Amino acid sequence: MKKFIDTLRNIWKIEELRKRILFTLVILLVYRFGSFIVLPGVIPSVLENSTSSNASDLLGLINVFTGGAFNNAAIFALGIMPYITASIIIQLMGFAVPYFQRLQQKEGESGRKKITQITRLLTVAITLVQGGGYLTYIQSQGAVDPAIPKSIFWLANIIILSTGTIFAMWLGEKITDKGIGNGISLLITIGIIATLPVALVSEFTLQLSSGSPIVFIIELVALFLVIMVTVLLVQGVRKIPIQFAKRMVGRGANSMPVAGARDYIPLKVNAAGVMPIIFAQALMFLPATIAQWFIGEEAAASPFMQELINPFSITSSFLTFFLVVLFTYIYTALLVNPKQYAEYLKRQNAFIPGIKPGKPTADFIDTITTRITFWGSLFIGFIAILPSIAVGFGINVAFAIFFGGTSLLILVAVVLDTLQQIESHLLMRKYDGLVKSGKLQSRSRMQGIGASM
Repeated sequence: MKKFIDTLRNIWKIEELRKRILFTLVILLVYRFGSFIVLPGVIPSVLENSTSSNASDLLGLINVFTGGAFNNAAIFALGIMPYITASIIIQLMGFAVPYFQRLQQKEGESGRKKITQITRLLTVAITLVQGGGYLTYIQSQGAVDPAIPKSIFWLANIIILSTGTIFAMWLGEKITDKGIGNGISLLITIGIIATLPVALVSEFTLQLSSGSPIVFIIELVALFLVIMVTVLLVQGVRKIPIQFAKRMVGRGANSMPVAGARDYIPLKVNAAGVMPIIFAQALMFLPATIAQWFIGEEAAASPFMQELINPFSITSSFLTFFLVVLFTYIYTALLVNPKQYAEYLKRQNAFIPGIKPGKPTADFIDTITTRITFWGSLFIGFIAILPSIAVGFGINVAFAIFFGGTSLLILVAVVLDTLQQIESHLLMRKYDGLVKSGKLQSRSRMQGIGASM
């Protein structure tokens, strides 16, 4: 405990780091404040009893990511999600469209600036579409003041929602530039964390009323163990050793060969990150939307459809697990390019011991990637359905979502990355880091090698 307090003191001593942390906290407070400013003409009390507050559908998932702003009908109701959607679309286009491939791989800083500009424009377009859908949802709930003309309500709130999303995106970029980094991820994380206290209180009240407070303690222990396993999954890498070729030192007859340096290629167990769960959940929510808009309310209310759209049912959990495993393989195949690794090693005059350069190297990396992706996909699939298992054990839905799924992976990944940012500031000034043992100190080095490929 004393070492931890000393570390906090060291953080406060570093002026630059202190300013970055304080700046980040101020920006996060501004973002949370905007989550409670209600859109003009909306009656928020009507939306309080919305079923989406339980995160049992797509709207509930958005509400969790926005920290309750969605159900509050706030100016940040859409949060940063349109920007995330735009970024995913641009990233996927980078795999399929040659123009975006050139921007990402060959045009350097100018290419990245163009991609950023395109992403921002696409964010505005997506916000306009999602904003229209959100206002339609509010009207369907009867939460619009009838005294306000529809045209004024729509025009004003479309502008406000779009401005709110763009402002949130700007706040995230400011955290990245002047704060402790990863601004967009921190905005999502703070939204998820904002719903945790209410969920904890709800679960504690539920267990206390049932006369079994010891169960609540067991749930907290189980949550801690799940978080530890998730940390291992996020941090896990398979190190492939590489050897750089010998080089000659000296001149003429005095020259002598010196053994090349040793290093390794870090292949992440979970290279796909949280994307497979996002894709799987979006696909699972699609049948309900199709049934409601194109087939009719009766079809949407059928037992099979209700079983399918209920994320905590056995059928839905099984399909989600299968889709997460499938998308993990697909997304990893898009991200990890064995041929690119092989070409990089050849350019750097390096090789994998016992493996010939060129195609044998690419095949070897592909085989290793396939093997670790198999286990990684099973772990991600299990984490994706953990909330359903938690609900099956009687845990409140609002608290169960923290046992797995997108929320848990995002929380763990962002917290670890934020710790690494603070760690680097401390180590640069010869202070002990937040974690003196473990793998946090080596993460920046591993990421640098992976990024160079």
